[in-house]
Amino acid sequence: MADNRQIATDVLAEVGGAANIISASNCMTRLRLTLKDDSKAVIDSIKKIKGVLGAQFSGSQLQVIIGQNVPKVCEEFCAAAGIAQAGDKEQSRDVPREKLTLKVFGNRVLDYISGSMVQLIPLVMAGGLFRTFAVVLGPQMLHVISDTDATYTFFYTTLYEATFYFLPIYLGYACAKKIGASPVLGMLTGGLLVAPSITQAAANSEHISVYGISITAANYSQTVVPIVLSVVVLYFVEKWMKRHVPDILSTIFAPFCTMIIVVPVALILVAPIGNELGNLLANSLFPLSKIGGVGIIVVMAVLGASWQLFVVAGMHMPVIMLAQVQIIQVGYDPFVFVSTNCAMTAVWGCALGSFLRLRNKEEKGLSLGYVVSAMLGGVTEPALFGILLRFRRTMLGMFIGGAVGAVISGILGVTYYMAGGASNLLVVLNYLQGGQRNVVCAVIGMAISFAVATVVVYMTGFSKQEMEQMDADSE
Repeated sequence: MADNRQIATDVLAEVGGAANIISASNCMTRLRLTLKDDSKAVIDSIKKIKGVLGAQFSGSQLQVIIGQNVPKVCEEFCAAAGIAQAGDKEQSRDVPREKLTLKVFGNRVLDYISGSMVQLIPLVMAGGLFRTFAVVLGPQMLHVISDTDATYTFFYTTLYEATFYFLPIYLGYACAKKIGASPVLGMLTGGLLVAPSITQAAANSEHISVYGISITAANYSQTVVPIVLSVVVLYFVEKWMKRHVPDILSTIFAPFCTMIIVVPVALILVAPIGNELGNLLANSLFPLSKIGGVGIIVVMAVLGASWQLFVVAGMHMPVIMLAQVQIIQVGYDPFVFVSTNCAMTAVWGCALGSFLRLRNKEEKGLSLGYVVSAMLGGVTEPALFGILLRFRRTMLGMFIGGAVGAVISGILGVTYYMAGGASNLLVVLNYLQGGQRNVVCAVIGMAISFAVATVVVYMTGFSKQEMEQMDADSE
């Protein structure tokens, strides 16, 4: 078992110590650090730390690839550095003021959104698995219970709704924590958007009165963008109130006065705009998926072939967030995660093909480790950095395998359902809600990606000179 505290301590030492840390957060597999002086980070030394699978700069962040245990490493890292975790206001210390360029603004927006969404991964995974459990036992697969059975209804509907219907409340907490607002006021803002009186009025196509202003009621349950934007308003209003409300009155009146302003701004302006923007984002993928014929096949082939290059560059989160918004609001994804999962299993195949082809015992052992970390740990970066970026010919297996599997999956109509699903062998769980045929077709597509990549790398992945050089190094 990895020593998370030791990993955190060693990484901290190689990035210039606690005094050089501005902020720390994590995604599914990476520790994301913002440093005061990037030059103090010794990338080569970080890569050699036991438990670290890779490291690189992406934009303004240093991304240290850890694996599935990264939340625990992040917690230990923040404790060692003496900073708060996951976007709390106190997290940043002596942050240098950056000139607000378009790039800096974009990085801040992405950091805010991704840092908020990542906190909800355990929740959306649990919610999705509740429904998956019902599908497995229900008429879609094993026929153990009927769709009218109370157990089926409880897991398929009640627990799923408890997760996703109240998503604005959960996300309100996460966004507020990330940006530095009061998490409980973030929850209150989310609760405002899903208040029963408002959702009922929306169901009846009625108007509601906000401070005497009549507006059309809208149902913001299971939405993302409205609360993400509303919490930004909350942050600035609360910040102003805390500065200007006398200390003796601040406990009661600062939050009250904050919400007095946030409520109309959110309901009348920000939430409706966010709802339209969210619908635009959620549906932006459907025009592509509805291209049909050769068009969608080409899109899926390109995505399946090139996706892991985005992972290498650390630029995959915007696409993932877009697809996650769609799944949360619409319920499924017809091709983004379908294609990227084929790209993922193609990397598995590249690692296996390398293991089968290489003769150098050390390189062969490393390749086997890459296979295990990818298929069991759900982390492809070791294979990407350890094989594909070192031996560029192996990328052909990733390109061809990912593209072929994605195309086959598209032809078979595979659909993905989990907003925060597994990325290892348990990836099959992400398809169960679509029934037996969907699972079988998904496995076929990914298996083809895996097999094609394995064969291509075995046959063409290494030049004669590379093989001879590795053999010479082992002597």
